[in-house]
Amino acid sequence: MKNYPNSFLKSELKQVLDEKGIEELVIVGAMSHMCIDATTRAASDFGYKTTVVHDACATRDLEFRGQMVPAAQVHATLMSALAFAYATIVTTDEYLAK
Repeated sequence: MKNYPNSFLKSELKQVLDEKGIEELVIVGAMSHMCIDATTRAASDFGYKTTVVHDACATRDLEFRGQMVPAAQVHATLMSALAFAYATIVTTDEYLAK
């Protein structure tokens, strides 16, 4: 059961993946600025080859100190940050073409 944005936190996920010899993870879901971000960074830190299928992820508009940040900008910001050092970022079509 997942109770935290980081899917590895206080769960058996890493143990299960390691027992099965899994070395590569594909991450999709919601929300880009929370669970996708936290889980992708943790997976990379644990040494998994990590791919995020960005158009299979979702987020929402956010607000910071009275400034609204549209969901598209939130998503693009997170994907660019993850692409910098944590994961390969692809579209669904790119992933399926592999």
